Amino acid sequence: MTQKDENTAQRPQPHDSSFERRHHSSVEGVVTLLDWLLVAFILALVFQTFAVQAFQIPTGSMAETLRGDHYRMRCVQCGYRFDTGWDSLSLDPPLCTNCGRLQPAESLGRMVNGDRIFVLKCIYQFFAPQRWDVVVFKNPVGPKDNYIKRMIGLPGETVAIDDGDVYINGRIVRKPVNVQEELWTPVYVQAYPPAPNADWKSPFVNTSGSLWVFDPQRPSRFTLDGPEGDKQTYTFAYDSGQKDDFRATYAYNDSATFSAMPQCSDVMIRFQVKGRDDKSVIGATLEKFGVLFAAKVELHGAMGFYKYKDDRWVELRRTLTDGIAPEAFEAFEFANADRQLVLRWGQKRLVYDLVDDPDLAAVSEQTTPPMVQVFGCGGLDVRNVGVYRDIFYIDYGNLRATAKEPFTLAPDEFFVCGDNSPNSLDSRLWALEGLGNCGLRYRQGIVPREYLMGKAVMVYWSQAFRPRPNMAPIIPNVNNFKVLFGGSERMY
Repeated sequence: MTQKDENTAQRPQPHDSSFERRHHSSVEGVVTLLDWLLVAFILALVFQTFAVQAFQIPTGSMAETLRGDHYRMRCVQCGYRFDTGWDSLSLDPPLCTNCGRLQPAESLGRMVNGDRIFVLKCIYQFFAPQRWDVVVFKNPVGPKDNYIKRMIGLPGETVAIDDGDVYINGRIVRKPVNVQEELWTPVYVQAYPPAPNADWKSPFVNTSGSLWVFDPQRPSRFTLDGPEGDKQTYTFAYDSGQKDDFRATYAYNDSATFSAMPQCSDVMIRFQVKGRDDKSVIGATLEKFGVLFAAKVELHGAMGFYKYKDDRWVELRRTLTDGIAPEAFEAFEFANADRQLVLRWGQKRLVYDLVDDPDLAAVSEQTTPPMVQVFGCGGLDVRNVGVYRDIFYIDYGNLRATAKEPFTLAPDEFFVCGDNSPNSLDSRLWALEGLGNCGLRYRQGIVPREYLMGKAVMVYWSQAFRPRPNMAPIIPNVNNFKVLFGGSERMY
């Protein structure tokens, strides 16, 4: 046998069994891969259809909770970072809500895409929607479009909006702790001091005879050194000199509308405080409808609420606490929101209901900026003061759910509102009937149960960074990832 014949004999022939096994193995591998790809595609399709789906926010009706396409801003005067929406930007320049400075047109940077969120699509097949959930639904007027708002009214309830608050069946409803925290809007944050040579100064001022010291080298800290044995309290107040501070405005919106927005009377102040001994006292005063309420903490171990009435302070509620060790900073937070006083002192929380307060019942609108003050006695250091206002659901000009004409929901009907109330087309304002199949029509202002698509639960991508100016934003901004809280959280 020649060498050629020998090589030919050693080469597997088409009818050789080992060749056939390898041939069939390769084909089976390809088929298996295709099977897995098909199964993965089907599972992904089922998962997206029935479990979780990703959405991108296009507009600012839910700002600042969720932002549509927007511009990222940094105030040229105080350095405060904020966002302004492309869908609400007019010829008027953006306005910094921290210091009130109109921003120059050239300060607009590159437009940033809207937040991306995950939505649980099947949850309402097993659990009933809850108030304050962030829900995705088909627009009743144009079912091809998906909308996202916050759940306000549930089937069978009577909804009314008065002075920015939500009333159900004639009683005010309060937001869960995590939802309330998400909806506080900064009025002034002390962490942003005036820029060098800026024509602006800190808005905190001493009242007459006060001894608080504002250190220009440390603008985020105030100190008080009261005379030994002196039990007199000394006060500094928030006074920016601007009448629009507490209006229901959003930096995201058109600044030309700010002066027309109502004053918000639900306010919070928070800061950190350190006492030099356990004899010191720290507190804050908030005004609503001309009535003054105070929260006070005695560092030796007591905290309480007070109301100014008949030219004196009247105790509303007082409780003992563990006190704090001197020279340790502790968190102080005092809020008047949803007709309720809330005081947080470290991990302690004290609440007082104002629903039946007769002095508040006689008035239903805040016409001037509410007073905000901090007072104390003894030796104190206060730092990182922040003043905030609550969300304010616009109640004038609404087609429905006003204080004078509440709106009653039938079975399987829901009422929704956007967090950016001045710039949200929602159940308050829909002027057309909803469209259903086979000529079915839904009442104006409601979301039918069958149009609910799911509950938004998380922002998974927001304001990503660009590696280079000419590259796409592909670096995740982890600080902006967050859980979206709803009605399942505990109440105060």
